[in-house]
Amino acid sequence: MTATAARTLRAECPLPSRCSPHAQPTQEWLAGWVRRFDLPLDDVALRRLDAGRIAWYAGRLYPDASAADLRTVAALWTWFFLLDDACDGPHRASGADVAALRDGVLRVLRHGPRARPAGFRGPLRRMLVEAWRAPRARMPPPWQQRFADAVAHHLAGNRTEAENKTRGHVPGVTEYVALRRATSAAYVSYTMIEFVTGHALPDAVYHHPALRELAATGNDLLSWFNDLVSLETDRVTSGGHNLVLAIAREQRLPDDRAVEVVVDRWRTTMGRFMELRATVPSFGPELAPAVAAHVEGIASSVRGTIDWSLESDRYSASRS
Repeated sequence: MTATAARTLRAECPLPSRCSPHAQPTQEWLAGWVRRFDLPLDDVALRRLDAGRIAWYAGRLYPDASAADLRTVAALWTWFFLLDDACDGPHRASGADVAALRDGVLRVLRHGPRARPAGFRGPLRRMLVEAWRAPRARMPPPWQQRFADAVAHHLAGNRTEAENKTRGHVPGVTEYVALRRATSAAYVSYTMIEFVTGHALPDAVYHHPALRELAATGNDLLSWFNDLVSLETDRVTSGGHNLVLAIAREQRLPDDRAVEVVVDRWRTTMGRFMELRATVPSFGPELAPAVAAHVEGIASSVRGTIDWSLESDRYSASRS
């Protein structure tokens, strides 16, 4: 049911499907890069990581990135997926563990490689330090702050989800939608649009209500699509943290009917996204290229997640 619904929504999606020509060589490079860090993963886990096609995900989110920048983004995204597995895998972290991890990650992002926080050591720290080197050297401090803030928001969401699972709290629909905007890491992905395009937006424009609504709507679209694709796994592992499961519980519906409700909600939200995309206000000719790049980058995040979610093997075994 969910696979059919996901394929139908992809066929209907009005956003164009694009991918970087550097995706395959980046995937080959990434496999070697990951193995340099002596991660506590066996060969099966490493093959599964490769099957996730993370470089292809980066290539769909940032189709115009240079080869070097795509490697940087793919490395960061690999780190994020490994972090997600640490927070939400079979031996998932507690809320306190995620909080300590969050503090350590933010110290590295804000203070550089010299920061050696007690709660964040080992291969994941070394991987982040290396992946973060190019953005930190090239991007202005306000952009670095935005990236760190987005990571903090994401990890705060992970902590809340971990605490919910520990105490057996199942979120209602409204609560879940707000939480999913954090756990998806979409807001982190949006900050990287500026890195790959070289256009850093002023804070007043980046946080303008029109762009914030577009960003939130795009986040909902890619998150809910992901929930459809990962539903079978989420029945077992998510503690109710899936839009289909939240709607089924709150509205007392069977899962197949809840899938239909999510599909209808997704279609309506896509219509709203297209309206917002077409009516972004002007911020003047000097900022026009940066604003256009940001808007199209959000659209690529939506369509790229749709395509990759059906191409990757990641959701056959665990949830992103």
